[in-house]
Formats: sequence, C-alpha cells, structure tokens
Amino acid sequence: MSVHPLWDDYPSLQKELDAIALLIEENITIKNPEVQEKIKKLLFSGGKFLRPAYSILFSNFSSSRDAKKAQAVAAALEVLHMATLVHDDVIDESNTRRGQETLNSSYNNRVAIYTGDYLFTVCFRLLQKYAQEASVLQLDIKGIENILIGELDQMSRRYNTKMRMRDYLNQIKGKTAQLFALSCYSGAYQTEDSEKFAQQAFQIGDHIGMAFQIIDDTLDYSTDETKIGKPALQDLRNGIYTAPLLFALQTNRSELEPFLLKKEKITDEEAATVLQIVVASGGLKKAQDLALKYTKKALQKIEKLPENPNKKILSRITEQIINRDY
Repeated sequence: MSVHPLWDDYPSLQKELDAIALLIEENITIKNPEVQEKIKKLLFSGGKFLRPAYSILFSNFSSSRDAKKAQAVAAALEVLHMATLVHDDVIDESNTRRGQETLNSSYNNRVAIYTGDYLFTVCFRLLQKYAQEASVLQLDIKGIENILIGELDQMSRRYNTKMRMRDYLNQIKGKTAQLFALSCYSGAYQTEDSEKFAQQAFQIGDHIGMAFQIIDDTLDYSTDETKIGKPALQDLRNGIYTAPLLFALQTNRSELEPFLLKKEKITDEEAATVLQIVVASGGLKKAQDLALKYTKKALQKIEKLPENPNKKILSRITEQIINRDY
C-alpha cells in the first residue's frame, strides 16, 4: 500500500515514506489479527505522514545521512503519533477516525488503551535499535512527556468557559506542536552541523505544529465530516474549546455561554446555533489568521536554512498545510 497522494509530486520522498510505512507494518506484531488489522487500517487510511516527512526532509540536509536510520527514527515518530490518536479516541469517545471505526468503538476502551500503550513500545523499540545517541532518546522521552501533559491539560479544561487563548496555545504547544518540533529536530540532528541546525529545525517544527493544530480546529467548525473523517463539531460536543470558539467568546460570550454551560449532550440544533454565532462573530476568520501567522513564522525560518533542494519542498508542504480543507 502507498502513502497519501499528497506525496505524488515528490517521488523521492514518497519512496522513503513507503519504506517507513512498510517498516511500521513489519514492527506491529500483535497476535490478535483483528486488532492488528485495525492498526494497519489506521496507518493506511488517509494519514498524510507529515511528521515523518518533515523528519526525512531535514535529514536530507546531510551529505552523509544513514537512510535506514533516518527512516527508522521517522517511523518511530509516526508510531508515537498513532498511539496518541488511539488514546485521543478513547478520551473523546470518538466512533470514527479517518473514516474508519475506532478501536474503542469496535471493541472497548480497555482494548484501545492497551493498543495505544503497545504502540508506545513499538516506538521505543525502533528508537532503541537505530537511534542510540542519548541526546536524541532523551529529547524523545521529554517530547512524549510534553505531549501527554498537553493531553492532560486539555482534559482538565473541558467545559471551562473562562479558558484563555494563552491556555489554548500552551495546550496545543504540548499536544501537537511538540511532535512536529521533535520530528524536524530528529531529522536535523543527523546532519554534520548538528545542534545549531537541529535547534533551528525544532523552532520551525514548533511553528508548523501550532499552525497545523489551529487549522485542524477551524476545520472542525467549517468542513463536512465526510472530508475530515470524524464527526464535525466533535470538540465542542466534548467541552473542548478551541481557537474559533475562544475568539467568538471574546465578543459574543452572552450568546454562547448558555450552550457551553450545558455539560450534558448538546443537540444538533444547539451545535448548529453555536456554529452560526462563531462564524458571524469572526471567530473562524481570526483563527485562520492566527494559523497563517504561525505559518509565516515557519516559512521565514525555512528561508534562513542552508541552501538545499529540500528547502523548497519544506516551504511548499508548509504552505499546503495552511490551505488544506481536510
């Protein structure tokens, strides 16, 4: 199976991403064939492999890169991402992911949680075999810690109408931006000019991750669920307040708060009303502008990188993220 058609225009990168997908598939060896098949469907059901792609692109700045090592590190990062998705679905009580039935929906929360935990072990197995430098492993462990703290912060702020934009940005910095930053850093660390270049890459990844999550949150308010592969307004229904809603609350709190203080299930009609208020108040547009701000920061830093054919690809892919509609 091949990775997302996004990479059709980049045949060399696509070839490496196909090798990464195969490596992940080979390392998933759960004895339960049904669960194993579910994981593989998640792997090949529309995920863009953005994180491993950024890792590979930054590793290609090196003239003496070890391709197998670069692919293994990138594979570990994608497996880590998959593990967080499985756990996310349990927390959010999601029934679908990328158009597929989730593990927690097919089986139960216990099976899903253990599967997510198993994927963490696959991640570390790949890192242990191919990335033995203590600093890389240490950063990966710290990165995982930050990701989990971001998830816990999000859970603790559910249904919190007093949540500030600063809280939201700190939350997604740990939850999403950390993994993008880690992906860019892990690829760049393999180059000759390791630490300085790797720190540049980390900052670029952080800005990209912030933009990516903000756009993802705007799509929850603006895109048909058949495109995004999960129920629309899922975060709103779960009491998770993201950029579009937080911007709308700044000007329309009195209209919105009565709906948000209802911790029981919000009806479809109520969700539609909230959506109308968010759009009318400019919340969606302000969130999109914020994502564009982070994207521009990333592009400016990419422009300052050493000359390399992969530099243009980094810019093109980063611009595509801001313009995506699913």
